Amino acid sequence: MSRLVFAPFSIIGGMIAGLLAKKLFDQVWGLIDDREPPESEYRRISWGKLIAAAALEGAIFRATRAAADHGARRAFAGVTGSWPGSEEPDTE
Repeated sequence: MSRLVFAPFSIIGGMIAGLLAKKLFDQVWGLIDDREPPESEYRRISWGKLIAAAALEGAIFRATRAAADHGARRAFAGVTGSWPGSEEPDTE
């Protein structure tokens, strides 16, 4: 039941995390290069820069999303007394 009640918080938290991750990536990329990050649709880009930008963006997004999700779960558990998920990973 707590997972169902938690779902809207998770969705909103994920959207906020995505916005924060985009801003963070833009800040970090600005330290690496003064140009916009390359996109795969551009014809004249280097493969190395394209792959590096995609990997960095993915890592920042995943880390930001995980931190936001875990923080939301801790806050939810603090308010309701019920953890919306598993206590530990499966050991299989």
